[in-house]
Amino acid sequence: MYDDASALWQAALKVLASQVSRANYDTWLEGTVGVRLDDDILTVGTRSEFVTEWLQKRLRPSILRTLAELQGQELTLRFEPLRNADEAVTALHHAGGDTTSRPSVPRPRLRERYTFDNYIVGPGNRLAFAAAEGVAKDPGRLYNPLFIYGAAGLGKTHLLHAIGHEFIERGLQVVYLSAEAFTNQLITAIQQRKMDDFRARYRSADALLVDDIQFIAGKEQTQEEFFYTFNELHEAGRQIVISSDKSPALISELEERLRTRFEWGMIADLQAPDMETRVAILRHKAQEQNMRVRDDVLHAIAARFKNNIRELEGSLTRVIAYSRLTGEPLTPELVQSALASLQTNEPKLPPTPDLIIDLVCRYFEIDRTGLLSVSREKRVAYPRQIAMYLMRELAHRSLVEIGNALGGRDHSTVHHGWRKMERSLAVDPEARRDIASLRELIEQSRRSA
Repeated sequence: MYDDASALWQAALKVLASQVSRANYDTWLEGTVGVRLDDDILTVGTRSEFVTEWLQKRLRPSILRTLAELQGQELTLRFEPLRNADEAVTALHHAGGDTTSRPSVPRPRLRERYTFDNYIVGPGNRLAFAAAEGVAKDPGRLYNPLFIYGAAGLGKTHLLHAIGHEFIERGLQVVYLSAEAFTNQLITAIQQRKMDDFRARYRSADALLVDDIQFIAGKEQTQEEFFYTFNELHEAGRQIVISSDKSPALISELEERLRTRFEWGMIADLQAPDMETRVAILRHKAQEQNMRVRDDVLHAIAARFKNNIRELEGSLTRVIAYSRLTGEPLTPELVQSALASLQTNEPKLPPTPDLIIDLVCRYFEIDRTGLLSVSREKRVAYPRQIAMYLMRELAHRSLVEIGNALGGRDHSTVHHGWRKMERSLAVDPEARRDIASLRELIEQSRRSA
């Protein structure tokens, strides 16, 4: 049981970090502090009225459940915007934060297992690994910026987290986030006229680690803000590490002034691991799970997944689980059975409008009649617009076909709904979560068909 507001809220944040997406945490929870704990009333300070309103509407039930579990009793929760940056720093100091005069930077959420010791090095990633280790040992001097690029699932995020762990152990203030979260926080700062606070947070860090920088391409104001942040940090000799799915030269709609700065330091690419490296990765993963797995089994798995380490590790977990459930020993034959549904050479047809409608109705717990009706209530209008978006993006149907599938709507109505949802994806975390969940449901349905 906690008797201090700061300590209780810090404990709650650790739990909440595993319950919400990284972007949501960075945008809404990061920077909040426990201000007062009076009997059974916890007051939490936020950065703005806008953040307060969002937390009240979206996360209050989850937060209350978490606090009850930590405190052993139900609490009353209150949010209030902090009056100024000093108030936030003071509250964080009580929780054990830095006591320097610079604005306090909340400790980033880094995965514990994403360290240099847990990174398997092979010919395809040796350069990037060596550069990352060099930066961790001599920040701001050896390679600044360090730009790491490669396809999804090859270990970019792992290296960024490993660098972050090393910096934190040295006592450095580290900011780690995705480029998407940077954009979302910029939008919030603009809406709330908190740009000074936004800039102070990023420009006071000893190191800035940004994942998936390609997300800012085409976003003019985000690129401008990142440009000035980059300049200030670089001129102060502070370390910048960036990851992307492609090299700076190949990121379309990236401003030339940013492109040239990304190329100032070290550019290191990640290639798909060779067979020996894939087997080493699987062996390390099996050891983490305290499992002994025969080499022929590891080779059978490694032969199937060549271009994505996440898929490679996930396939081992699936095979081990399959063996435990069936009671069969781990053999190459079991690998074929356990992974048979994951790979197919047959081309898949796009999902049908009927499938999308059924899954949208199931996901939002509404009936088909309501979705196809003329009602403009939010409980059916929002799911309807998501259905329009999915039919356009996944089923590749024309506006007229989508209108007919959704109760005979005019193509201009469909166009408006589709575009509105497209815009929402750039600024609304809830819309992104709903779309991602429905994409997964659609894919699962097609796999099981």
